[in-house]
Amino acid sequence: MQDLKDIELSLKEIVSHLCYKIGPRSIYNYPSLKETALYIKNKLSLMGFEPWSQVYKVMDKEVENIAVFMAEAPQKPYYLFGAHYDTVSLTLGADDNASSVAVCLEALRIISEKGLKEKIPPCAFVFFTLEEPPFFGTKGMGSRKFVKWAKSESHKIKGALIFEMVGYYCFEKGCQKYPPFIKLFRRFPDIGNFIGVIGDAKSKRLVSEVVEVFKANKALPVEHIIVPFRGFLLPQTRLSDNASFWDAGYSAVMITDTAYFRNPYYHTKEDVPETLNYEKMAHLVKNITNFLLVSKKG
Repeated sequence: MQDLKDIELSLKEIVSHLCYKIGPRSIYNYPSLKETALYIKNKLSLMGFEPWSQVYKVMDKEVENIAVFMAEAPQKPYYLFGAHYDTVSLTLGADDNASSVAVCLEALRIISEKGLKEKIPPCAFVFFTLEEPPFFGTKGMGSRKFVKWAKSESHKIKGALIFEMVGYYCFEKGCQKYPPFIKLFRRFPDIGNFIGVIGDAKSKRLVSEVVEVFKANKALPVEHIIVPFRGFLLPQTRLSDNASFWDAGYSAVMITDTAYFRNPYYHTKEDVPETLNYEKMAHLVKNITNFLLVSKKG
């Protein structure tokens, strides 16, 4: 239990730093966007990793995706774990998406400090820039830039696990909402105490792999859905970096607290660190490391 508490404290420290020490992190808050990239790279370096950067220009400004490749990735087929680090302009973005950045950084800390580098399969952790408007769905979107490069380098990505808002949980009956027509797929709970795993038809096997590992952790319930036609019939499933991978033909899942279907502070100034559930986030960190260890055995 102490290990879990340590993870919670570390997660809270990262989210608080991103939100309160750095602040809004968008192209319109460019110095803060640059400071965030530096913060992530410094964190990775202190853990003993060598961060790789993909630098490109938008609006005459340099921006960058940041990655760590491990265990012979990308020379060998690898799993990718991704989270965007920018926010909607003028918002602190605790859930969207400091929560996911913190979870990925903390998973890397565990991998480093527990000596797991030799026990995991080839993998990469990527921190994407410019997921939010005005670049969402455009050529300037960080994940689209990364996927285009990965394709040009013939990367074999076994599956991309994209973390998009993973920190908000609610426990009152009816607090969890869903898109229209979701009942055509199956029945889902009306309490938001779970983490969601969303994949397209091509990602069915990846969904099964992720859900099988996550379900072993009873402290963080998991729900999943597989959507046809790369999510175009349920466009809410395409609102993150997973769509960049789906459109390029890669298997990918979005791992999420379901964003505005649960979190009333989505894209507002009230999306602050105090609204997050760090215990649930800590369990998600453990799920990530468990996934890697199980995948290595497999």
